[in-house]
Amino acid sequence: MNLKQLAHMLALSQTTVSRALNGYPEVNEETRRRVMDAAKRHGYRPNPSARRLATGKTGMIGYVLPTGAAVDIDPHFVEFLSGLGDYARSHELDLVLSPADADDQETTYRRIVANRQVDAVYISSPRPADRRVALVNTLGIPFIVHGRSEGFDFDYAFTDIDNEGAFHEAARLLIQLGHRRLALINGDDRETFAIHRERGVRRALAASGLTLGERHVFSMVMTEENGYRATRRLLEEGDAPTAIACSSLIMALGVVRAVRDLGLSIPGDVSLIAHDDVFPWLRPENFSVPLSTTRSSIRLAGARVAERLAARISGLEEGARGEVWPVDLVVRGSVAGAPA
Repeated sequence: MNLKQLAHMLALSQTTVSRALNGYPEVNEETRRRVMDAAKRHGYRPNPSARRLATGKTGMIGYVLPTGAAVDIDPHFVEFLSGLGDYARSHELDLVLSPADADDQETTYRRIVANRQVDAVYISSPRPADRRVALVNTLGIPFIVHGRSEGFDFDYAFTDIDNEGAFHEAARLLIQLGHRRLALINGDDRETFAIHRERGVRRALAASGLTLGERHVFSMVMTEENGYRATRRLLEEGDAPTAIACSSLIMALGVVRAVRDLGLSIPGDVSLIAHDDVFPWLRPENFSVPLSTTRSSIRLAGARVAERLAARISGLEEGARGEVWPVDLVVRGSVAGAPA
């Protein structure tokens, strides 16, 4: 079925049908839904070249993918991408990955914008005063940041979770249970999410007159092996912590293994709380001791970023609005009162 046939069937003009399919804001929601339902039911697919000529849009979302020997494909990124892809697929959008040297991503951003290869881009894993955010803000293309960067004199659109609040509440629970020596096994503290998580733990401790010891903080790539090594170092040295907050369920696998290898137990010797990004293949309730978590779905975050990008492409969303999602604290069997 072509556009003319679809319009005739719906008793609408081709212009109205085209604008409904491409998300123009002047088409009312009832008409848009009617057109989209009919297009899906009858298998209509717009011709990409014709759509670009008619609207000036490619129907593509861009992501600059850092590459190189030092770059690993993170399961968190893959899960986020799955959520983004689910939304994009169901809304006739495509995702374009443009590989770039990890230390020179700005050149690739300039190229894809200059060549009009995509309608919008998203930026992930932001750092404070992130150069990518500063650059894209000047390039005149819609964009969303997954996470937040700090240190700018301008506002920008982002979707983030309340990392500081989540780890503040996790640490506060452990303190209420009588723990005085807490440790944090964190992600890369060059990235804003990890900075916020450490800030949350420190703020909770300070409110009770406590501090986070220098030897009780680890910042590293979030892998099982790194969780294992950090936990061995924490528990084999003097003044070992009685509770650990961990930035990933993947790292928590290593924490649990290290505790077991040392002949200790959770929560008898060490209480444990980890952040749960809601991986379908790694569930906290299935750990040997059900794991207490701060919980927020990274897949849903991916879908939301795609939804907002689509809205910005069509003009339904404007401005530099930031979203911060609250995080659930789910208490299970891995926390208990501090050992005597």
